[in-house]
Amino acid sequence: MSESGLNMSRRIRRTPYTDKVEQHGVRGFSVVNHMLLPKAYEASVEEDYWHLRQDVQIWDVACQRQVEISGSDATRLVQLMTPRDLRQARVGQGLYVPLIDEHAGMVNDPVLLKLAEDRYWLSIADSDVLLWAKGLAVGAGLDVLIFEADVAPLAVQGPKARPLMASLVGEKILELPYFGFAFFDILGSSQLIARSGYSKQGGFEIYLAGADMGPDLWDLIWNSGQPYNIKPGCPNLIERIEGGLMSYGNEFTLANNPLECGFDRLCYLGDEINYIGSAALRQIAAIGPVQAIRGIRFSGDKAPPCGKPFPVTDLDGVPIGQITSGIYSPRLSCNIGMSMILKTHWDYGTALLVHTPDGIVRDAIVSKLPF
Repeated sequence: MSESGLNMSRRIRRTPYTDKVEQHGVRGFSVVNHMLLPKAYEASVEEDYWHLRQDVQIWDVACQRQVEISGSDATRLVQLMTPRDLRQARVGQGLYVPLIDEHAGMVNDPVLLKLAEDRYWLSIADSDVLLWAKGLAVGAGLDVLIFEADVAPLAVQGPKARPLMASLVGEKILELPYFGFAFFDILGSSQLIARSGYSKQGGFEIYLAGADMGPDLWDLIWNSGQPYNIKPGCPNLIERIEGGLMSYGNEFTLANNPLECGFDRLCYLGDEINYIGSAALRQIAAIGPVQAIRGIRFSGDKAPPCGKPFPVTDLDGVPIGQITSGIYSPRLSCNIGMSMILKTHWDYGTALLVHTPDGIVRDAIVSKLPF
């Protein structure tokens, strides 16, 4: 058993970087896509937050698995899975895409990387997209090959990620558009590097092909990052909530649709493309969603950890939502969180109440995302 309390087994997969994160003092793990994700190091969440905003960090995000779809029907299958119009997608482009089922429920919210006209990666959040894609392909009789690619992303995040990565692979990397990617020479091999990451502080993700090179890649970045005050890190809860970055399984699940999640601009509602759940999504759009994701600012001392959702009520105590991720923001000097809020109360500035597990009822207000 590790210090995190996890009973390690082959069902919980280590990453090519796990030995390194243990050497650097990881204090616990979560499990995403059946793989370890570091949750914290020696620094407090607030110390880590300020460092991420000012310097640069190296993150083991190999749990961000790649579902590879290739073959003559690859484009057709990928379009079947998402309401986002992919007709203009270009090779070398990454796109944030909601995946939905026949009821317009959110299956996942991956980044789609178009590697070739007939080859794609879905860089997934924590749900079993591989089996969903295989089921659709078999049911539709499509000519595709679907598997989990042997790729281990390593993220370099923070404002100093740009000079650090330029020192390693050259100034050309600074020309990448957001979510764009290209191949760069590193460790004597050609590796896909994208301008992306699970923070709003800027950075890159190296989609390492070749698990045996994981320790060497970590050491290369770590040693090159010393002039930039590099530290080991992981997705920071304060920064994530401030940036309005939602987490599948927390802010939304299969029970939610993309319109509730604020993905309206990513949803094509016409009849020129075919995707699973199109009829259901058009019906929801015609009526309008009954709830939507919102930011919540709430008062009082630092709230307890949000291991269970915090109930959100109107001023009369009637339930209208629940905070699924919440924490104190030292920059904003208040507690902040994200919640699906009923239409009757989702207007910005609406006064609400948040009920935290310490027994305190806190004054709250609906806020825009990002904060």
